Amino acid sequence: MESTFFSQYMLPAVIALIMYNLGLSLSFKDFKRTFKLPKALLIGLCCQMILLPAIAFALAYFSNLPPVVKVGIVLIAACPGGATSNLITYLLKGDVALSISLTSINSILILLSIPGITYLALNAFLDQSAIISMPFLKTVFKILFMILLPTFLGLLTQMKYPEKSKKLEKYLKYITTGLLAIVFTFTIVGNKTNHNISFNMYWETAPYALALNLLGMLSGYLIGFFAGFSKQKVITLVVEIGIQNSALAITIASSQVFLGNPKMAIPAVIYGLFTFFNAATFGYIVKKKFKKH
Repeated sequence: MESTFFSQYMLPAVIALIMYNLGLSLSFKDFKRTFKLPKALLIGLCCQMILLPAIAFALAYFSNLPPVVKVGIVLIAACPGGATSNLITYLLKGDVALSISLTSINSILILLSIPGITYLALNAFLDQSAIISMPFLKTVFKILFMILLPTFLGLLTQMKYPEKSKKLEKYLKYITTGLLAIVFTFTIVGNKTNHNISFNMYWETAPYALALNLLGMLSGYLIGFFAGFSKQKVITLVVEIGIQNSALAITIASSQVFLGNPKMAIPAVIYGLFTFFNAATFGYIVKKKFKKH
């Protein structure tokens, strides 16, 4: 009951508040610039939709993990980070407009990418397949009311009350970070995915979940660096590729509506425990050490 409350009610409310706060820090010019020069946007989408799943498949293939856990590793790579990556990008002073644009587009693309990537993983490691149906209207509704509308309201508030918006943004930055940490913890830990699963299984899976996280961030850095992007865009790519939506992966793996296999959720449970800290730390290092070549 507690887990349901946090995942179904508190998490969407906190995400909406985060997006409103991010909107306070932006202007319409930021989004116009992102779509006028879409190179970073297209590269980011390719990395999230193709490169990261490929890395996950490679890690799973060369591991000695049970087949069902291998599918779980790939499933993480199929679930882009959403508001969490937006918030970290904002805190690290990355390109927030690029981050939000990636989140919005990815939220539509996952209607095809999650079923497709999961289908390939099930065939590759379990020699079976399952058709996962992602609710189109429900997903569009979430994008509108949890991401786009709050961001738009934040933009309007910033335009009408610029001085007050700066003060409000300053306080909300800390409030939303704290709220997300609390709600996300309850959402991850509250999912009862550890019944009849030994601690050793989590321990054996941890290095691969960590490797996926680190390789994703490293890929974002190298690609952004060699593409000649600014520090802000490189930070954004690091965070966007390094942060995946653990809660969504857990839901798809363990919920009877989708795959109904708690063991498949093990990689996502582990991933969710350290990914926020790792992405924030890696992004901070990039922020301090990055130099344009």
